[in-house]
Amino acid sequence: MTAAHHTGPIVETPAGTPPPLRLTWHSEADTAAFAQALAAQPLLANAYLTLHGDLGAGKTTLVRHLLRALGVQGRIKSPTYAVVEPHEAPGLAPHGKAWHFDFYRFDDPREWEDAGFRDLFASPGLKLAEWPEKAAALTPTADLAIEIEAMNDTERQVTLHAHTPIGRSLLQGLRA
Repeated sequence: MTAAHHTGPIVETPAGTPPPLRLTWHSEADTAAFAQALAAQPLLANAYLTLHGDLGAGKTTLVRHLLRALGVQGRIKSPTYAVVEPHEAPGLAPHGKAWHFDFYRFDDPREWEDAGFRDLFASPGLKLAEWPEKAAALTPTADLAIEIEAMNDTERQVTLHAHTPIGRSLLQGLRA
């Protein structure tokens, strides 16, 4: 036997962690259908979701469909320059709060404290973050990480990873 057969893997998946959920969205209608299914999950009301992918992968499109599915009215704009956009989401009982973060232009950790993001993350409500790696040392562990890869103009490969009990419940609800 080689040494590889005598030692375990260097990084192991913690017990109870479900395997990632892998999906293919063939159109924006598939993105909207996924958003509807995610919006139906009760634990979403206090979840932290991170969205990963290249520019143009569909992160903001997913957020828009999700916020619409949660009853957000009016214009839903990307917070690229503002860093965060608050939303009243009637579908998120009991408090109806959602925050959409875009850390793409995030450069200095002091911005985090100055902007009061620690308080927002500590308060009840759904938090959605694009480009979370730009603030990763400052944010809590994501409940659910959503990776989106554009295969062509319409098709997306999507992988969901659960990192917390809330994330595992969300993932289980999406598998059902």
